Formats: sequence, C-alpha cells, structure tokens
Amino acid sequence: MFLELIATVFAGIACAGIVMVINLMTGRRLPRWLLPVAAGAGMIAMTISNEYTWFDRTAERLPKDVVVATTVEEQGWLRPWTKVWPYTKRFVAVDMASARRNPGLPGQRMADLYFFGRWSPVSQAPMLFDCHAGRSALLIDGAVFADDGSVANASWETMPEGDPILRRVCET
Repeated sequence: MFLELIATVFAGIACAGIVMVINLMTGRRLPRWLLPVAAGAGMIAMTISNEYTWFDRTAERLPKDVVVATTVEEQGWLRPWTKVWPYTKRFVAVDMASARRNPGLPGQRMADLYFFGRWSPVSQAPMLFDCHAGRSALLIDGAVFADDGSVANASWETMPEGDPILRRVCET
C-alpha cells in the first residue's frame, strides 16, 4: 500500500513535469491551471491503473500449487468507469498441494482456501467438500474427526451446481 502511494505521488510529479517542459517549449503560453490539473490527472490515472492490475499482480505471485478458483468483480457509482469495465476486488484461491482425501470416504476432499481482498489481509481456512452431494463445510470452529475420518460436527452448506471452488477441488 505504501509503495502504491509513492508511485501515485511520482506519477503526479511526472505529469506535472511534462506539462512544465511543454510550457517552457511553447514560451509559457499554457494556462497556469494546467499544471495542477495534469498532476491530479496523473495521480488519478495511476490509482485506476493500480486498481485494475492488482488481481493480475497478486495472482501472478501465487505458488504454482495455489490456483485461483473464483473472482469477485466490483462496480460502483463512485467509480463510474467500473460500470463499463468492472475490476476484480477479491478472489478465492485453492491450495491444491494441501488437498487431501480419505480412502474411507472417497467422495470427500479437504483443502485450504485463501481469501484475498484488495485492501484486506489474506485469510486462510480449511474446508471440507462432499463432491457427490455438492456441499461444503468450513473447518474453523474446532472440527472433531471420528475414527473413520468423517467430521462429526460439520456445518454443511449446499453449494450451487457448477460452483468453481467445488469443481476445482473435486476434479483432482
């Protein structure tokens, strides 16, 4: 976040510098208000660029076993350009290296999910998937495993048909 702030300030300085050079080359004929407008426009453009490139930069740095399963795009009236080109504000990635299965319960898989948000810390949670029934259960509140490997107190939730997270975990 700090580096993005520094980059935004430098973008404003660079745009103001370009206008200063053009003003000197034209014999100081440009209006005086153009310099701060150029600085502000450069800073806004840099901020918008950072918003739109955040997902690609973050997903690119993920380890090869961590796969993006689903993304959430954002649109807002405070950013009218997002009505035309929405940007990715958060996404869920599955750690395929952590995916486990129990031979006694062949239809179930367990994997770690990572929740990424634009201005939020990364969260991690283990999740149990029932591939045959199309349901899942978060294992964050002291899940108890029975002797056969089943989860005794799982709070199962039905997932929509074709859910990308369920599909990604169950295809392995």
